[in-house]
Amino acid sequence: MASLRSPSSPSDGYKRFSDDFANTSINNYGSNVTNTRAGTDGAGEAGSLDMGSRSSLHTGLQMSEDEHWEMNYHEAAIYLEEGLNNEKFDSHPSSPEELPAYLRVHNPWYHGLDLLASLVLILLAFTEDPAVPAFELPVWAHGTIELLALTIIGVELHLKLKWIGWSTILKHKRTMIKGITLLIMVLEAVVVVCRQSSHFRVTRALRPIFLVDTRHCGGVRRFIRQILQSLPPILDMLEHIDNGHFKTISDSFVSMFVLLTTANFPDVMMPSYAKSKWYAVFFILYIITVLYVLMNLMLAVVYETFTRIEREKCRALLLHRRVAARRAFRLLVSRRAPRAVRLRHFAGLIRHYAPHYSGLDVYLMFKQLNQSGSGGLSRAEFANVYEVFALRWAPQSGRAPWYSASALEPLGRAAAAAVRWPYFEYLIYALIIGNGVSLVLRVCEAAGDLQDSARLLCASWDTWLFLTLFLVEACLRMMASGLAAYLESGWNVFDLSVTLLALMGAVLLSIAPKLFIVVIFRPLRLMRLYKLKKRYRDVFGTLVLLSPLMSSAGCVMLVMYYFFAIVGMELFAGYDLKNCCVNTTVEDFYKYSENSSTALGYYYLNNFENILTSGVSLFELTVVNNWFILMNAYATVAGQFSRLYFMVFYLFTMVVLTIVVASVLEAFRFRIQYKRSTTKRDEEKLLHEEVHTNWEEAQRLGVSGDLADELRPFLPPGVDVTFIGSRPRTKEVLQRRMYQADIQKWLSEEDESEDLPPSTTVTSSEDPLAPPLIQQPDGDNHQIRPGYQL
Repeated sequence: MASLRSPSSPSDGYKRFSDDFANTSINNYGSNVTNTRAGTDGAGEAGSLDMGSRSSLHTGLQMSEDEHWEMNYHEAAIYLEEGLNNEKFDSHPSSPEELPAYLRVHNPWYHGLDLLASLVLILLAFTEDPAVPAFELPVWAHGTIELLALTIIGVELHLKLKWIGWSTILKHKRTMIKGITLLIMVLEAVVVVCRQSSHFRVTRALRPIFLVDTRHCGGVRRFIRQILQSLPPILDMLEHIDNGHFKTISDSFVSMFVLLTTANFPDVMMPSYAKSKWYAVFFILYIITVLYVLMNLMLAVVYETFTRIEREKCRALLLHRRVAARRAFRLLVSRRAPRAVRLRHFAGLIRHYAPHYSGLDVYLMFKQLNQSGSGGLSRAEFANVYEVFALRWAPQSGRAPWYSASALEPLGRAAAAAVRWPYFEYLIYALIIGNGVSLVLRVCEAAGDLQDSARLLCASWDTWLFLTLFLVEACLRMMASGLAAYLESGWNVFDLSVTLLALMGAVLLSIAPKLFIVVIFRPLRLMRLYKLKKRYRDVFGTLVLLSPLMSSAGCVMLVMYYFFAIVGMELFAGYDLKNCCVNTTVEDFYKYSENSSTALGYYYLNNFENILTSGVSLFELTVVNNWFILMNAYATVAGQFSRLYFMVFYLFTMVVLTIVVASVLEAFRFRIQYKRSTTKRDEEKLLHEEVHTNWEEAQRLGVSGDLADELRPFLPPGVDVTFIGSRPRTKEVLQRRMYQADIQKWLSEEDESEDLPPSTTVTSSEDPLAPPLIQQPDGDNHQIRPGYQL
């Protein structure tokens, strides 16, 4: 195949794309059939009879009309990706020279490399002084690794600078913070390698910035953004908590701050209570007012703020994707069809945006979008393009039982009849209850050591009986619905998983009796009983909706732990807490003797000598039980101002955990409202789409070439075929149902707010196939430009 690269094309601006294009057949679906070269100027004006808006990525390049279209498809796909990932359009590449850097930074392999470099930087805390003994490395080794990881991250910033420019980067706060942090860390790493010794490097706590900024941590960034947006009401409530009585950092303030967490109650009250019983009134009123009233009021305020942020986030993402679709639309219309995207141009877009889609997928997505049946996608129809990307298509005939016309059909029909038996579910629940009763009897019967008790509990004859029956149930369901349909149900996956785990546990106990920890697997099947009650099903459904948010919250907690662990090591790693607090209120907790220590005397192990012990200490602080003991110990050995570290950590954890609770409440409320307002039939319509078509209609839409070859096996001539498109049941899909009225309002407001200037269409007399000219009446400056006002 001849290369389609123009000799005059700049190698740095067009090479990546032209290489991709050279590997794509001109007769592939989505491309024009002809391949005529532009005859006059570098942009190919005279040779392009069907070009509409031209991509900015081929400005000044000499290429054929097909190559122009390919560039349009490519840039339109970039716009859709920016809309999908909620990226700002100010970082969109605007010239051929910027495209290679943009493509490299947005390459999945580079995303993985960036993530790997960020993780390596974080893991270096295990090897640096103070290091975990098992992972300690010499200074030159961890210093070199750090410089290498920082170089990889620096390359990304350099590539961004190449296509974004300084003006945009200076306005992008996250990128600026990342760049400044990178510069500081490179200088510090160079100093460490040159001196061959570490110094006070509290800036290591900022390493999570690089991880949070990676492409894979978009959910983490959104959660952090929600935390920052929820801070104002929290700060307002904290101001009321002070109430003007604690203006300085003193012992009284510290005591009352700890009392807020109830960690020192009633210890802090008892000396005063011994003097007079009336002192109890002060402490009781303080706890009722601050803990039970103001803290719960703060949760309510945060919940309301979080709910509003969730709705606003949905609105912003919807409108951002609509703008992205509109910009892509302008690049896909032609002069002959200036207000509609034809099938071949839509196919060209999909070839760049999602090359894994088959020709049938492309055709069915086009049909689903083209509700008007006009044969071309209007701007309003194309705006729904993101909704069809999630659909997975199958012929309606494919919805017939999987065992049809096969040797297993008798077994499949028998299994389907058994599963459809009205009492089948009740029988399974009876087996689960029987398994639970057997479990309780074995617990009561258990005697002897742990090994014998574990074998009796999870490897006795009744265990094998119930496991066999549960496996039979799973096989019947698989035979009735097919493996793929069986695994689509979360409950089926749960049942099969816990059954196989319990079976594995029984086998391991029979072979290796010392592995008695596997006893936890058998009782898990009892959780299936939660499906009996609707309220419990709602709880599990809420957990499914919360899983992405909970993973983001977990990452935020780990980042916060890492930050405070590094700061804690830099501040407190050199202090020994053994017998540190003589003549203080926490003296008994740190009494240490080489011969023996009291049960309380092990608190010296809660320290910051390395990253692992720091994490354990911080988790104990998170639980807030006796957390003031650790704070008072370091206040004794390191100074009173060290209390600030522990108080700030508590406030951070309180904020994050309050947001987590608010998110759980919001998700539960969302699911309950969704269940009340949506019937099973409505949900079926929401998650499935039908497309009716035939070969003759496909030909009328312009199907030809490779696309026609792909469609012919699925569309026999003269036969109407129905395809079913299924989309996953995600929160984003459910939000479109719940916010349906709001979405219509948002779109109407956005249309009304569009400030499109009035235009006057003038016909070009030079070229009858040229686009109309739009005259912009902006005062004395009447500028005429080709194109369409969309």
